[in-house]
Amino acid sequence: MPGETLSTEAVVLSRRLPSDSFQAFTVFSPIQGVLLVLQRVPRKPSATQLALDLFDEVSLLLETSNQRQTWFVKEARLLQRHGGIGRDYERLRLAAEFAALVARNPANEEGRGRVHVLLRTAFAAFASSARPDVVAFKSIYSFARDEGYPVRQQWLAGLPASLRAIADHWLRTPLANLPAADPDPEAAHRLQPLLEQFLRSHTDILME
Repeated sequence: MPGETLSTEAVVLSRRLPSDSFQAFTVFSPIQGVLLVLQRVPRKPSATQLALDLFDEVSLLLETSNQRQTWFVKEARLLQRHGGIGRDYERLRLAAEFAALVARNPANEEGRGRVHVLLRTAFAAFASSARPDVVAFKSIYSFARDEGYPVRQQWLAGLPASLRAIADHWLRTPLANLPAADPDPEAAHRLQPLLEQFLRSHTDILME
């Protein structure tokens, strides 16, 4: 019986250790959400086969024969590679943590398109921005907001005035217009942990 096929754009969220024959990836598709895909490892280097990499935006033709539990890559075309994410450890760590957050929390059908756009926007920003810490904060906040949680009404409004001012400034200001460092860096570094603590306590989002 021929397998079911799926043609979709996707963003690569994680990469697992390869076996002798296949490299496994978790990807996010705006059609199906989080998918496990397997790409055959060529016996010899091939100039015609795209080797998927972390954070890639790709166009995929996939096939499954086990009721959509696992998809095999039949064709892959690169749309965008965010190579700048790997230029320093902190940038890579924050991008990988956000990718893992999305992988742990599959979006419902209505929200998959928004999550796909958020991933593309976030990884482009992680690759180019001088403030990957702010990119991580804004990405997590946006993910929670788009999932319907009242992060502005409850979390942001409940912050001390000094922290609320920094958070509000980060959220309202384009990344390109933010300074390389905040006037109060110690306070700024508290924002993401406080947001994550709120999400653990007040939402169903799995943080780890």
